Amino acid sequence: MEIKGKVFVFGDDVNTDEIIPARYLYTHDPEELAKYCMEDARPGFGKREDIRGGIIVAGENFGCGSSREHAPISIKAAGISCVIAKSFARIFLRNCINIGLPIIEIKDISGFKEEDIVRVDFNEGIMENEKTGKKYEFKSYPDFMKEIILSGGWINYAKNLVKGEKDG
Repeated sequence: MEIKGKVFVFGDDVNTDEIIPARYLYTHDPEELAKYCMEDARPGFGKREDIRGGIIVAGENFGCGSSREHAPISIKAAGISCVIAKSFARIFLRNCINIGLPIIEIKDISGFKEEDIVRVDFNEGIMENEKTGKKYEFKSYPDFMKEIILSGGWINYAKNLVKGEKDG
């Protein structure tokens, strides 16, 4: 599994209210939530066309705050292909895996600038800033987690398992 995209840099302690403000939780529609992704951190971010396929790079404690699943849903629906951070709030991390949004926790995120291009190879556990040539190593997902993400989330993964049992 490999992803390549433009970098969008955010700081430390980006909370779920900044990712998807509570005033927009009148809906569960992913496409509607996507419009307001990161609205309080960077107004208009979710409505930008150039974020599709992009990669968020952030500091410590990304996704802290409430446990709402709407936050990673809004990121994924906005077209962000991966989130890289020094650390994630535990529930946010789990919600990302559950919906099939790839995330990477890595302590060294130095050298990333807005609009750099990063290539992430999940099989090898390597990402490269193509603008600077700097490579970073990270712990690759276990195979079952790769399958969950490739399936588009836990529900699709479980459906595929059941379907495979019926077909097998």
